[in-house]
Amino acid sequence: MSRVSQPVLPLVPAEARPIGPLAGLVTTGEGSVVFVAGQASFAFAAGDETARRLAAVQLVTTKIASQAAVAAAFGVSAVTVWRWQAEFAEHGVCGLISAKKGPKGPSKLTESLTARIRDLDGQRLTLAEIAGQTGVSTATVRVALGRVDASRGSDATPEITEPAVGDDGSVPVDDLDDSGLDGDDDYQGDGQLVLPVLPAPVPRVGERRLARTGLLPEAPVVFTEGAHLPLAGLLLVLPALEPTGLLVAFESVFGRLRNGFYGLRSLLLTMLFLALLRDPRAEGATRIRSADLGRVLGLDRAPEVKTIRRKLGELAAHRRGAEVQAALAIAHAHARPDALGFLHIDGHTRVYTGKKDLPKMHVGRLHLATHATSETWVADADGDPILVIGGKPGASLAGELVDAIPDLRSFLGPRRTATVIFDRGGWSPVCFQALIDAGLHVLTYRKAPYDQLPENAFRTITWTGPDGKRYRYRLADQSLDLPLDGGGTLRMRQVTKQTDDGVQIPILTSNTRLAASAVVWRMAGRWRQEGYFKYARTHFALDALDAYTDQPDDPARMVPNPAKKTARNTVARARTHLASANADLADAINDAVTEAGRPGHHGTALVNPKPSQGVSAATDQLADAVAASRATPSHVPLGQVRPGARLLDEETKLLTHAIRMSAYNAETTLARMIAPHYARAEHEARALLREAFTLPGDIYITDGQLHVNLDPATAPRRNRALNALCKELTATETTYPGTDLTITYTVKDQPDPS
Repeated sequence: MSRVSQPVLPLVPAEARPIGPLAGLVTTGEGSVVFVAGQASFAFAAGDETARRLAAVQLVTTKIASQAAVAAAFGVSAVTVWRWQAEFAEHGVCGLISAKKGPKGPSKLTESLTARIRDLDGQRLTLAEIAGQTGVSTATVRVALGRVDASRGSDATPEITEPAVGDDGSVPVDDLDDSGLDGDDDYQGDGQLVLPVLPAPVPRVGERRLARTGLLPEAPVVFTEGAHLPLAGLLLVLPALEPTGLLVAFESVFGRLRNGFYGLRSLLLTMLFLALLRDPRAEGATRIRSADLGRVLGLDRAPEVKTIRRKLGELAAHRRGAEVQAALAIAHAHARPDALGFLHIDGHTRVYTGKKDLPKMHVGRLHLATHATSETWVADADGDPILVIGGKPGASLAGELVDAIPDLRSFLGPRRTATVIFDRGGWSPVCFQALIDAGLHVLTYRKAPYDQLPENAFRTITWTGPDGKRYRYRLADQSLDLPLDGGGTLRMRQVTKQTDDGVQIPILTSNTRLAASAVVWRMAGRWRQEGYFKYARTHFALDALDAYTDQPDDPARMVPNPAKKTARNTVARARTHLASANADLADAINDAVTEAGRPGHHGTALVNPKPSQGVSAATDQLADAVAASRATPSHVPLGQVRPGARLLDEETKLLTHAIRMSAYNAETTLARMIAPHYARAEHEARALLREAFTLPGDIYITDGQLHVNLDPATAPRRNRALNALCKELTATETTYPGTDLTITYTVKDQPDPS
């Protein structure tokens, strides 16, 4: 006889919103019911906020569900549930009543005062400025402007609590204003605009199914509108990103990715946002909630790590990283033409700690030679990166400078001149001549040896730099001729700076029109590029290993011959041995002469023949060692020395460099925009922006505009600076990539400290 199985009855109705493993919330037009283990345990009407809060508190108190589960089901934060628990424990059910506190007397808001407040609002003053001039609170100002219902109290201090949340988790705009948040004009009206708090993005099930069949080119942008959405501050970067040309450069080089849910736009924005959050590698996607990042991408969730790596690998397979870098350089030249008069060029080594047999090179900041890869970086006059060129193993900076001339001309144009600034690693008269022949000026330190100038050659100069600061230098300005290897000389200008300690620092340049003080100031500005390397290593994973693929090194590449070093060491030892033999012979001769001069000694002094024979043998050994050293080639093909040598694939790194360079340059643009509005911008502008990128906010769409209303910053001065920045960003009328939505930025007012 077969056994008949009976299906298990569900503990909660199918339409219920789950509250942990045992409970569920069913909401209708009349009210809500909480089911626990299949039993209807709590019920409250649609407008009964006190009963709603009591049900939430009882669920946590009886340990039916956790704070987080109750908060998610009731559409509030876990902090709000904790606050309800505290009020219930102290005051009982009365503590859960949401009545506003405030004065019960007559309102201060007279008709004349209302007219004055509205007149000041017409002058575009902030709520705080209007309140200061009229002697009332910002809450009263909101009432006068119609942003808060007057029946709630004209001059009452607003309760700093979580906004009132409906049964569906939504927040009416009026409640947002009354809870101490910014009453922006977009929230005015009859209250029809309602924003859900932290809504879950709508699943894009149909589009993902279509993507699996290969029929979807890319998922379109569909925003999840809501209040207090995490990471909404990331959208601040979009107006500053446009001048970098990041999206246009990738689209012009690659077109688009293969059909799929995530396209080129979503990949680039994901990597950009991760960089701004200071977790720029693909693995950073595991440390950020996928839904939170998906909301600012206009998707249901952000791509996973494996998806990011696969998409980057698809781009790298085209071998067009250099083309992307060139396109970004051209965009930078169009955006900041005034910063191209001076170009900083420096080599950068990325240390490698893996197991592959990579070539060794000297790492200056570590003062040692280790496995590493090299790159050549080009930056503008302010040290902002323009271009990255993959370096050749073992190449000198002088050689890289000559090889970079076509890349420099590609974004400078055929006729524009610029002064190339680099350190002593690029010292080479031949390199200087090549740069000058290409229409570029040279500015670098002179390499020793050189003669010291007399004291009377220097004069004191006071000069105002481009940064507005006054500088005092002791300088000498003269010309000199550098010999060239092929014959002839190269006329250069030498500006020597004398420090307070009397040290002389000679600087060479071919730019004769630049003032001597400007020569010294520009040369010192080379450290801006070093500052970028340090900042990028800390915040943008400059030296991170973004791909593990490698390729064979060129076996025909000529490298130093280790046998040559051994042969030179043999010659050195032979010279030491010969010197020792000569010393022994000299000692023997001195002993013989001393012996012959003693009293009672008769006859000729006899010299021991052994030292003489030792000198002869040492001379023969030295001759053999010198001949062997001369016969040993200084360079041999790499295949003879390290047949299994490998190189890291640089394509993925060029692509990630392009994204992170754009993130840095966009952040720099925002820092410059915020500087006039923030007294401590010189030291804290980037710290303020790092905070701003993590701010939550409200995102909604009206009349073809994407409104981003950010939550307040941590300090009033920072909030004022962000408010000014938002006004400037809104004026750019930037559209969200892939849409026709113009972005409007605002920042909510901070709650009244009283």
